[in-house]
Amino acid sequence: MSLRPARKALNAYHHGDLRDALVQAALQQVELDGPESISISALARKLGVSQPAPYKHFADRETLLTAVTAEAFRQFSAMMRAAIDKPSKRSKLSRFAQLTLEFGLRRNGIFRLMFASRIVACSPRGGELSVATRETFDLLMEALEAPAVGLLRERSALKIWAALHGVVMLAEQGLLTGDVAHVSREDLVEDIVQEAKLALSVAIEAARKGVQ
Repeated sequence: MSLRPARKALNAYHHGDLRDALVQAALQQVELDGPESISISALARKLGVSQPAPYKHFADRETLLTAVTAEAFRQFSAMMRAAIDKPSKRSKLSRFAQLTLEFGLRRNGIFRLMFASRIVACSPRGGELSVATRETFDLLMEALEAPAVGLLRERSALKIWAALHGVVMLAEQGLLTGDVAHVSREDLVEDIVQEAKLALSVAIEAARKGVQ
């Protein structure tokens, strides 16, 4: 399981493709050493371009990281879409949740860029990154396979979003080993999924009875 590789070798882009080459090179660097390692000057050297060249596409490091994070979310959403659209005995939500756990542990540098940095919080509403994150959240709501009743589905998705993030971050820090409750991380995520689906079903039923 991985985000898609760069479409071209990093030193084989044509005129006009430098922006994409910078984004793909930055994604690779983030995966290796985390978001803190990103340097525009280092990327310029890696791509064999002049130091000022990247600034024709990105005003500063934060602008570059915003574009990189948006691309990470788009690729993450594409991966999730492929996973939940496949026929399976497991629910869409289970597949979404387990894949998030796997991705978060195997691709932690990119996961931290997406979910544990200030990049998303500081991005403008309606911008490239805002749209990309909303697409991922919409996929999570779709994976719930529940009707829209008030904001119940959105609230349930937010709870799952937060719970998955917590499991990944605790596990990545070595603080979630399963020794205490004798449960694996995968089983814990499945518990979250099943409890969320049951709670949402009960809340929807109660809301429908309340308007009858």
